[in-house]
Amino acid sequence: MASKPFTPEEARRIVQFLQTPAVFLNMTTDWPALHWTVEHLSACLTERLRFRIGKRTENMAPLFETECSYIEATINEFLSWTACEDKSLVGPFSDYHCKEFWAYADYKYIAQLFQDKPAMFQDMVWSDFGFPGRDGRDSTLWIGTQGANTPCHLDSYGCNLVFQIQGRKRWHLFPPDDTHCLYPTRIPYEESSVFSRVSVVHPDLKKFPAFRRARVHTVTLQPGQVLFVPRHWWHYVESVDPVTVSVNSWIEMDGVSSHDENMQYLNLAVKACMDKSRDDTDGMTSLADQPRAEVGKRDSSGLLKTPASPNFRVPFGPHLIPVNLAHKPNCTCPKDTSCYRYNDLSRCQSTAQDEDESRSVNELQRWGQHAHQEAESPRTSGEGSGLHISTNDMLQFLIHPDVITLVTRLMMSRQRELHS
Repeated sequence: MASKPFTPEEARRIVQFLQTPAVFLNMTTDWPALHWTVEHLSACLTERLRFRIGKRTENMAPLFETECSYIEATINEFLSWTACEDKSLVGPFSDYHCKEFWAYADYKYIAQLFQDKPAMFQDMVWSDFGFPGRDGRDSTLWIGTQGANTPCHLDSYGCNLVFQIQGRKRWHLFPPDDTHCLYPTRIPYEESSVFSRVSVVHPDLKKFPAFRRARVHTVTLQPGQVLFVPRHWWHYVESVDPVTVSVNSWIEMDGVSSHDENMQYLNLAVKACMDKSRDDTDGMTSLADQPRAEVGKRDSSGLLKTPASPNFRVPFGPHLIPVNLAHKPNCTCPKDTSCYRYNDLSRCQSTAQDEDESRSVNELQRWGQHAHQEAESPRTSGEGSGLHISTNDMLQFLIHPDVITLVTRLMMSRQRELHS
């Protein structure tokens, strides 16, 4: 058997230090999952899957998952539907002609799909990328038809490794610095994702003019290749072949906390503050002095954390291809824009942190003062209040770090009252 172009240790270092998308070649030549074509999966999976249905259009607005239709069908029924041509439609897909609609079974957790076939977990060999013990149990399956797509979004947790098995998928990727050019929104709300309001393949440039400045990196992922998507890179993904199958694994990298760990840190910090206020001890200082690894152990793969190496150079070449910039915009994304101000994850990183926080706090205070004035002032019939708060605005504030800080202070104050 031919050796892999990178050892697990080398691949892991690339994943840890690379800040731009790249494609690994010749790393999966011996993976059993290469045989996970839709025909193969139809024999292994007889249970019904939930398929998302979308119409083949060229709308200038993204089709969010909340706006799609959904059906339950087996993979065999899905296969029959994809070969329907002009035949009469029967079964779960009977209302959706394959020439007019696409179907997508996305975000399917392999640990649940094959819980009665645990041997299949070993078909995904993420240990080749330096993550021993990571296999199908830590992966999700995606099955779609031509045109099936995921709206442009960023993931708020770690990086992403995507293994293409059948067919091709085209990826449109944007760096975190271009966030303001993508008009982020928290609707539809997902805890771990922030969506873009722009249809990146058919953008409405009159409505979203800053998108002209977005720097798109595109790649068409071929079977057998693995795409690396760094943390917080925006991406829009579409299937370009009649049937596509891919498997991915999200990896929480060192220095990126999970939700459970963040809650653990928050509870420890609140407890330290409470202890300090009650008996004037140095609880907070002692907490801060603890190494982070002592508060919450990281790296579920079992490897020790690899220290950063300023001399590390990514070995681009025939087995590691960078995802290049598709076109260079006339100017970079502006520092100051009103399209999105309140979500910490989705600010343009070129904006100075102190200016950003100051603007956000002042904005929050102005909203609070305005709301208080509106509540106190009498209203006459037929007059507008002048205060317009959308659901999106409300979600932006609810997840804003300053709001979380204020709520935490209120909770601590309430705890003091209960213990006094």
